[in-house]
Amino acid sequence: MTHIQIFKKAAALLSAALLATGSLFADVIETKNGSRLTGRVTQVDSATVVINTDFAGDIKVKQSEIISVTTDAPINVRLADGRVITGSISGSPAGAVVRTGAGSPITANLAQVKESWAVDAKDPEVARNERHWSFEAGMDVTGKTGTKEQIGTSFSFRATLKSSFDILQLYTSYDRQVSDHEKSADLFRIGADYQNNFSGRFSWYARDEAGFDRVKEIKLYNTAAASMGYDIIKNKIDTLTFRAGLSHRYEKYDAPGPGLTPISNLSELGLDLGLINQLTMKTWSMTNRISYTPTFDDFGVYRIYHESFIELPMASPRWKFRVGISNDYNSHPNPGVERLDTTYFARLLLTWK
Repeated sequence: MTHIQIFKKAAALLSAALLATGSLFADVIETKNGSRLTGRVTQVDSATVVINTDFAGDIKVKQSEIISVTTDAPINVRLADGRVITGSISGSPAGAVVRTGAGSPITANLAQVKESWAVDAKDPEVARNERHWSFEAGMDVTGKTGTKEQIGTSFSFRATLKSSFDILQLYTSYDRQVSDHEKSADLFRIGADYQNNFSGRFSWYARDEAGFDRVKEIKLYNTAAASMGYDIIKNKIDTLTFRAGLSHRYEKYDAPGPGLTPISNLSELGLDLGLINQLTMKTWSMTNRISYTPTFDDFGVYRIYHESFIELPMASPRWKFRVGISNDYNSHPNPGVERLDTTYFARLLLTWK
């Protein structure tokens, strides 16, 4: 036998040994139709088992179709009663044995498994409860000369602290528009909005917003509100939240023009009713917000604020394009001031985490 033939036989024997060793230490799922899936079990829940295979990637198998499942490496499983067990699994889904390596094996029904994760991975429940900051900033500068002179400046900033059960938003914006040396917009706002989804679709919230609107002759305003919310729609891509609570509105007015009688400053308790809709698709998202705050003393004195916009991603994931409309209706303005202001906007946003 030549050296080359000896080398080929040794290589074949080594390859066979490696394959045998790999299959020996792999996770295995056997199904009712006779299939035998070999790979690594990556996920177990109350209805399915997911196994990662070399030939087809992740395969999700219904527990009702499984005869037996065996894992070589330990895995973390959380049962419906909240217990967390770490160990290798063997047996049928209805009576799987979890060998923990400490004490007697534990028998568990895999249909009672809430979720699973790798030993070296973070507990999903811990990860869901972690809060993470995200930020966005936008700025526009526009100008025009010729028949009419016009210059406009606006900026916005929003910081969001979010977890699986609550969200805090801090925001501010400023908009100034001058046309032929006359201001058509001079509005500043700063605010905070906190929502806690304490039970299923139910939540409580608190919000506060302050600022000024010099075109509407509002020297200072503040709206504070708090109470309960309910998610009318709640799924992975779409949420629609209804809010109903109490509010306090304060508005301090500048003196109106010559010959006009000023109105009294406003400081009243009232209602706070609102709808917030967030739709998130793969390539775009849409946000709609509307609030209605009438006073208890006179329901004819109220403010309605509405904002709707669509966001589209740019080539860089940090940049987005936002286009939308906002309406601000004050039923009790200073004399000579329009009740309704409508703003159309389009801006680039820089986002980061």
